[in-house]
Amino acid sequence: MADNHSHFQHLYFILTGIPGLEENYYWMAFPLGVIYVIALCGNSIIISTIKSESSLHIPMYFFLCMLALADLGLTLCALPSMLGLFWFNYKSIAFDACLVQMFFIHSLSATESGVLVAMAFDRVVAIRNPLRYSTILTNGVVCRTGAVILSRAVCAVFPVPFLIKRLPFYRSNILSHSFCLHQDVMRLACASTRVNSLYGLTAVIFTMGCDSLSILLSYVFILRTVTAIVSGEGRLKALNTCVSHICAVLIFYVPLIGVSVIHRFGKHLSPLTHALMANAFLLVPPVLNPIVYTVKTKEIRRKIIQIFVRTKIAAES
Repeated sequence: MADNHSHFQHLYFILTGIPGLEENYYWMAFPLGVIYVIALCGNSIIISTIKSESSLHIPMYFFLCMLALADLGLTLCALPSMLGLFWFNYKSIAFDACLVQMFFIHSLSATESGVLVAMAFDRVVAIRNPLRYSTILTNGVVCRTGAVILSRAVCAVFPVPFLIKRLPFYRSNILSHSFCLHQDVMRLACASTRVNSLYGLTAVIFTMGCDSLSILLSYVFILRTVTAIVSGEGRLKALNTCVSHICAVLIFYVPLIGVSVIHRFGKHLSPLTHALMANAFLLVPPVLNPIVYTVKTKEIRRKIIQIFVRTKIAAES
């Protein structure tokens, strides 16, 4: 029987929403839709604002634009399956479609992590070498940095769907979430997943692990520089330029670490906990990042207000 099933795979997986609230899925789709509208509009506004305003064409805002693009990509990856489940009760996702969604979710997450490192380096240069900022972080350096971040994410995640594809699946096909994650699909396999686990761990260490250490090291340099500033006002001003980035780091890494820990060590926890943490991992950063940067960055806030004022005047005319 093992030989007969050695290469068998399900045609589709069954998605799971939030356990215990199945009867309220239709009504939950409305707040979920509002959350997605906020994420899509917020990140789109930031991207269009940075693109249209020449005064924002500096490395700090280019990296913010990359962060918004990654958040926008994550939102669009999860949107079809989540809204399909909650609004239309469409629970199935084709095997290959699940692998594609898995690839984009993990690669975009790795991309966002890399962008946060680039933003940390940007703050280090701006605080430690403000006079050389424009010569160190040129447009060419920013473009090459973005290309390296994207290439690293794609290369790190590219083998994952193929490692899943080689596994047999002939028992349960019910996933724990309303989208596909590597850990969630891997646990349904009917063969040894040692290679998948080792590669997944290696990829996480190579991307998120190295990135988190790099961000921590960057802030060590920043704090050393800030403490050397004589003026208290100068220290406060330097630290204030990092508040938005610190918030973005926490918004990204706290749900990510929570999902990873729960998948590896929280098997005894309720399915509701797994579902809420996974949804927070995909929904929180795209929704909160635009809000944080709009509130804390006066240049973006001013440009957005100007755009809406010009739009209102044009409509009235």
